[in-house]
Order: sequence, then structure tokens, then C-alpha cells
Amino acid sequence: MLVVLSPAKNLDYDSVLPTTEHSQPRMLERAQELVDRCQALSPQQLSELMKISDKLAGLNAARFAEWHTPFNSSNARPAIYAFDGDVYTGLAAEKLDAEAIAYAQEHLRILSGLYGVLRPLDLMQPYRLEMGTKLDTARGKSLYEFWGDEITDQLNEDLAAAGDDVLINLASQEYFGSVQPKRLHAQVITPVFKDEKNGTYKVISFWAKKARGMMARYIVSKRPQSVAELKQFNEAGYRFNADQSSATELVFCRAERDQL
Repeated sequence: MLVVLSPAKNLDYDSVLPTTEHSQPRMLERAQELVDRCQALSPQQLSELMKISDKLAGLNAARFAEWHTPFNSSNARPAIYAFDGDVYTGLAAEKLDAEAIAYAQEHLRILSGLYGVLRPLDLMQPYRLEMGTKLDTARGKSLYEFWGDEITDQLNEDLAAAGDDVLINLASQEYFGSVQPKRLHAQVITPVFKDEKNGTYKVISFWAKKARGMMARYIVSKRPQSVAELKQFNEAGYRFNADQSSATELVFCRAERDQL
């Protein structure tokens, strides 16, 4: 199984790293094109483009200004330890053992508006550039047009290298929109997490993001070999619901009494 995740807006470049191992991002030439384009924008333009506050725009203008290669352990951080949102709280990468991290390096990918496709140990410098951003470049009027076929092509290479024929989509719609499922050399399975509220089960963003991280952790730790084994996921009170599921969408439900 190859797993894809979204990145996070919040970043952590301060905590102690549990490993010195790292790798280099494979799409840095494309990232450099985007950085060059963003460096040409003023903080005010970045604020309008990204729909963020002036303070955040200033921070990210500084990040783009300081972004430079080559990446090393003193100016960059492995992606899996740099992202710090709800998904990554569920993943808890800092608690994974070396064997799980090695498996993740082969079977887990993070989709990124700036870096395209990141492996867990790929070094990255801090940034904010969401996949849905309508940044005009020489390649088009959005990041979807900028990346075109390339993200899908990279995932196909990774599927072939790992011998995988199933892709587990744990990314948001915004980020998975950069992938062309019909061109993937794999069956796409999308887990969906629903929580009970007032007697009704529905997707609640905060819990669903955390659950996607827990599912990714389950996969790299337990290493299920089939979709049938994936259905055995039962972390934090979630249980597979066959009645709500389909061949391509696995629904996991959690009762209100089990919510923490």
C-alpha cells in the first residue's frame, strides 16, 4: 500500500528530532520555480493571494526570501517531523520506531503545493503554499495546472518501486485534486471517518483529520497486506462500518461515548 497525506499549515522547527536520517526532495527544481514566482510578490500580494493576515503574509514573504538550496540538516527539517497539524498529531511520528519510519519512507507520501510529493524524511524548509492557491505561473493559473501530470507520475514511480498496487487516500479533497486517479497504476481506496453527534454519524473535520493520521500510523506500524486487513483498524474507538462502505470508500464510525 502507498499512503498519501496532506501537509499541515502549522510547522514545528523547534522540537528535538528523534533521528538524524534524512533524504533530499525529488522535485526541487519545480519548487524553485514556485519560490522564484513567490519572491516576486509583495507581502500585500501574498496576503490577497493566500487570503491570510498581514502578519502571516509577512512571515511567509520572509520564508520565501530566505528559501535556498542546498538543503541540509542545519537549514531544513524532515517533512514528517516538520508538519504539526491535526493529522500529524494522530500520526505521532516522533513516537514511531526506526522500522516504522523506514517503512513509511517507502510507502507514505505527503502531497505539497510547493514540493509536489514528499517522502517522510525529505528535508524541507518552512513555507506556506496551499494546493488550492490560484498562483499564476508560466505553467498555468493555479498550482493544479503548474503540477499537471507530475505528481501523478511521481506517485506511479513510487508505486512501482514499492511493488504496491493499492493507494490509500488519506489526503483532503484539495490535495488529492492534484492527483489524476485514472492515470494511477493502482486501485484508490479512501477511508472516511465519521463521529456520532446527537445520534447522527457525520464527518467532523477535527476528528477526521486526526483519524487520518492515526490510520497512517496504523499502516506504517502494522503493515496490513490487503484492504481486508485495513478494515480491522480500530484505533480510538473507530470501527469499520460495512453498510456505509463501498469497494473504494471505507467508512469507519465512532460512537459519541468513545470520543475523547
